[in-house]
Amino acid sequence: MTVSQPNEKRRPTRTGLLHGTAWLVAVAGAAPALAQTTPTADTAQAAAEDGQNEITVTGYRQSIASALATKRKDIRVSDGISAEDIGKFPAQNITESIQRISGVQMQNINGRGATISIRGLGPQYALTTINGQTFKSADFTDGFRYDIIQTELANAVQVIKSPTADMDSGGLSGTVNINTLKPLDYKTRKVVLSAKAQNSEYAGRAITPKFGASYVDQLAGGTLGVYLNLGYQKLKDRADYLFQDRWATQNVNGATIAVPRRPRYRRIDRSIDQIMGSGGVQWRPNDQWEIDANAIYARDDTHYDVNQQVFLFNTARLTPVSVANGASMVTTATNFTLENNRQEETRKLSSQGYTLSAKWRGEDGWTARAVGNYTRGHAYSREDAAILGVTIPSATLDITDPFNVKYSVAANLTDPALYNRSTLVRNEFPVGATRRTTGKEISGQGDVTKDVSLGPISQFAVGAKYRHESFVRDVGRHDLASLANRPGATATVFPALSSSSYPVGGFLNGMGSIPTSWIAPDIGAYSQALAGAGISVPDLPAPESSYTVDRYIPAVYAMANIDTTLFDAPLRGNVGVRYEHTLQVVKGNITAPRTGSYTNVTNKIGDYTSRQDYQNVLPSLNLVLEPTSRLQLRFAAAKVLVRPILDANTSMAQTTSSVANTFPAGTNTVTVDLGQAGLKPLTADQIDLGAEWYYGAASAISVNGFYKWVKNGTFSSLVCPASFRGTTLSRASSGDCVDSSGNIYNVTQTSNDPRIIRIRGVEFSWNQSLDRILPVDGFGFMANYTRVIPTQVAIGTGFTVRNLSKDTVNITPYWENRHFSLRLSANYRSSYVQNGADSFFATEGHTVRGRTQFDLSAGYTPNETLSFAAGIINLNNSREQAYYNNNPAIWQETSFYGRSFYLSVSTRF
Repeated sequence: MTVSQPNEKRRPTRTGLLHGTAWLVAVAGAAPALAQTTPTADTAQAAAEDGQNEITVTGYRQSIASALATKRKDIRVSDGISAEDIGKFPAQNITESIQRISGVQMQNINGRGATISIRGLGPQYALTTINGQTFKSADFTDGFRYDIIQTELANAVQVIKSPTADMDSGGLSGTVNINTLKPLDYKTRKVVLSAKAQNSEYAGRAITPKFGASYVDQLAGGTLGVYLNLGYQKLKDRADYLFQDRWATQNVNGATIAVPRRPRYRRIDRSIDQIMGSGGVQWRPNDQWEIDANAIYARDDTHYDVNQQVFLFNTARLTPVSVANGASMVTTATNFTLENNRQEETRKLSSQGYTLSAKWRGEDGWTARAVGNYTRGHAYSREDAAILGVTIPSATLDITDPFNVKYSVAANLTDPALYNRSTLVRNEFPVGATRRTTGKEISGQGDVTKDVSLGPISQFAVGAKYRHESFVRDVGRHDLASLANRPGATATVFPALSSSSYPVGGFLNGMGSIPTSWIAPDIGAYSQALAGAGISVPDLPAPESSYTVDRYIPAVYAMANIDTTLFDAPLRGNVGVRYEHTLQVVKGNITAPRTGSYTNVTNKIGDYTSRQDYQNVLPSLNLVLEPTSRLQLRFAAAKVLVRPILDANTSMAQTTSSVANTFPAGTNTVTVDLGQAGLKPLTADQIDLGAEWYYGAASAISVNGFYKWVKNGTFSSLVCPASFRGTTLSRASSGDCVDSSGNIYNVTQTSNDPRIIRIRGVEFSWNQSLDRILPVDGFGFMANYTRVIPTQVAIGTGFTVRNLSKDTVNITPYWENRHFSLRLSANYRSSYVQNGADSFFATEGHTVRGRTQFDLSAGYTPNETLSFAAGIINLNNSREQAYYNNNPAIWQETSFYGRSFYLSVSTRF
């Protein structure tokens, strides 16, 4: 790739902050505005300049240089990563790739990247678009799931941290835009075929395949471009977790201490089948017209096999043996219940999007554009659990050393005799829920721009957009307990574990201080036994957990591009304002308890509608000053928002559910969410100030400081109201919220926090080619560091920035020549706090320890048409570990998910 020469055009030889902002706006002309759309990097040109002669870079450095070109041209604060060529995205997973962008953090599922956070704010606060248009995730309750998107879709990924007025709102933390390729950017036909074999060492060492095909061509004399991409991937992985689910309190020598009351084993075996297809047509019949059509479809079918051992310590029979750090370090429990829980879950996720756009370029600088977009994400999940409960005489848990937890149980967990029918206190199948969730959006927009020469203003634009987004959540349950004449715990309907069981071994990679093996129920045998007995368990609707949400969002904007000079230095940017009106309609169900003993679902007796509407004015300003040919100074200010969000523990409508408890026997746990229908949108005023120095081929240094003032932040807390639906509630000595019958109520209330939460930080990135430093060409590195400092708020008392690592570091040294390449990536994130909405393991006081993960990849390209790649993910066997109540000395969780290995080959012609 050839690096362009310097452009020498116009080159030169808190009160204070507000004054500075006002001065910059005045210099810019303080006019109504137009933002520049996302610039497209020329994949054949690097923006870095060495000031002497042209330098050719290829391969991985080409993707770095292309990303730097996009960053440099953009008037917004942004960072990104680009593909080296068609089908050659520089990572195995989009999430794992963009985590190397400054300010971005990745969240894992079973050790694989799944969702991202930007500048310390969780996945729900980021907006994801494809080619600038919304693309709905399959599961809208946990942020956009990048792991269902294969890398072949992306030509480039850009993280935009300061918006412009023509962008959709919804990215309070930032917007991640995935650009697909434009077929007319290529001058010849290209066909790429690829295959990959992958192995997760902790998932039985099975080899799983991936296949892909990409086709790009130009027809009709180069006026019509087409592309098509198809891919299939199968993955297997496994993750093991030992964690403390709940804590009790006791008074020891006049001090209140925390005592473990529910340690839990959890092993997750996951098998994934993914297919993805995308295609597009680009027609440019003349210099005036361009029409683009794109389609994307992604499907993910996942099977989970979850084995759990849940040790339900009786709080009345817990003895602290050793106390330190405000907690019982060694605890003995007697006469408690063990629940052996085997759960199989099927998830079918799909996302699709279709976009049609037309652009017209007229005379005298007029441009018009029209875009229509439809996207839909759908998720179906069904879980079927077999639960056996037995009584354990005693156990001792020793967490003195949080890195070497010791646990002894006065029972042989691998002995079928432990589960003799006569001793069972629970024996149920099935127990589970069925969930269907659908998120859709249909939108239409129109934009008009006009080139002008009006002082510092070079272009005006106005536009309008209408969006209708909807969310549908439909839940049902299929529980054996719903049958009036259900078999009891000691009934002979189900098979004995002595004749039909599933062996579980090597838990936590055989960690020697705990029982690492047990036997679990055989789900298939349980299902056959139920069918053989002629017992059918219905899937009952759960109206208390089902609802719909519609949002109607018309918007208009006006912007102006700025192209002028300040003290003879080029100054470019834009200023604009966006107005949005939101009408939200939530429809939920009015329910009443069912008659009989089964209370896990209710009966629908009516419905209700909750309406809310609000308006938001969102101004934005982006300025780039170029004092020299290599130096850029940036300033950005904006107001951003995200509408009331959903996560794993909250819903828009009021919902309830109930499940039977083994302990205390004869009671239920009732889970209630009081709903979010009346919440206000979260907004933030933000500023950015940065400097970027582009000084060589694939070489640049940048530093950027940012500050956000977040308003109306939402927070969820477990509350214990005086009553719920006529039932009196109170706090028990265990800390649980209970009714007079001992039923436990987990009641979640979500509210807006009236305080302003401040988030400030700094991002530093460095891309460096070492060709002019070392005697051997091809060496270089990428590095970035991000520091984020939020206002500290105790979880449950106000808006809390969770999942936030204050410090993140990513370093990728690389070497490549014409035929070989080698990269080692180190990704570090400091400790971060979670709650139950973020993680299954974080019901109480959960802080994940800081950790570093190394990934290694190598490539061999014998010629222009063939290339090979190999790599190891999680080379250093990094694992997730957590501690309780922000005290690193009190253990909360230990995990293990091992390494993954891959080998791939691709050919292009």
